[in-house]
Amino acid sequence: MASYAIIEASGKQFWIEEKRFYDFDKLPLAKGDKFLLNKILLVNINNNLAIGQPYLKEDFVIGATVLQHLLGKKVSVYKMRPKKKTRRSFGHKVKLTRVFINSISSNIKKASCFIG
Repeated sequence: MASYAIIEASGKQFWIEEKRFYDFDKLPLAKGDKFLLNKILLVNINNNLAIGQPYLKEDFVIGATVLQHLLGKKVSVYKMRPKKKTRRSFGHKVKLTRVFINSISSNIKKASCFIG
């Protein structure tokens, strides 16, 4: 099995693997920016499992690149008060950032920005 990690980003937990992309809530980064994810809960590299309490210390590094900013699926809401002839429909789309996971490694590298 390939190496994987469980991280916390955008207030949610994600199971991530190398060379795949994931959609996080919008991050304040530009397209093409590289950054490190630092809230790592669990890492499995070559069947060597490391579990944090709650996070792993700076022993592991997850490098990522911002691919694009996009909008999620539209959420439609319809409100109605019965017998009052009051109806209202509205919706919104969540702003997302698509992130490509470059590497999950056990060495420490310097980065300009940490996102959790």
